[in-house]
Amino acid sequence: MTLDKILSIGGKPGLYKLVTQTRGGFVAESLLDKKRITVSMRSNVSVLSEIAIYTLEEELPLREVFRKVQEKEDGGKTSIGHKDDKLKLEEYFFEILPNYDEDRVYASDIKKVIQWYNILHDNGITDFSDKKAKDAEGESTDEESSEKKSSEKKPQENKLQEKKSPERKPVAKRSSHQKSSGKKATPKNPAARKK
Repeated sequence: MTLDKILSIGGKPGLYKLVTQTRGGFVAESLLDKKRITVSMRSNVSVLSEIAIYTLEEELPLREVFRKVQEKEDGGKTSIGHKDDKLKLEEYFFEILPNYDEDRVYASDIKKVIQWYNILHDNGITDFSDKKAKDAEGESTDEESSEKKSSEKKPQENKLQEKKSPERKPVAKRSSHQKSSGKKATPKNPAARKK
């Protein structure tokens, strides 16, 4: 499962998996207790694949932060809990991401990242690779090969089209003021009618 289907819902603890859409929102399943809830469109919902962490240079996608945590912990859970004190959380996050923006990333954000990572780990969601980038690379190689094939076939196709398409003669159109009833069209100029 990818982070595209994992949600954070405002006012609800933990993370949720998107199950299906409904007319007025969607159904989500909690990753903590596996209970399903309905969520309206008015709720504050964030998809984990769209969340980023501020650094001094750029915004780093959350999947990259999770990957760095995974590397530090050798694929295991975090060595600290999300309920530890502020200084421990900031030290831990500084080890993972030394260039994070301390002015815009708060201790509550660090708590969420650590809690979310542990929830995902407990549910076996540990593949934090960017599948969109992999798909884009695969599509670009497919497009390049199809472009080469189509460029090789184009001269032959053009010859066939020249042979098949006969010349068409232009068709005269009726003017908009002529009637199609078969009667003669009367001129619109009243002086011409009297003669």
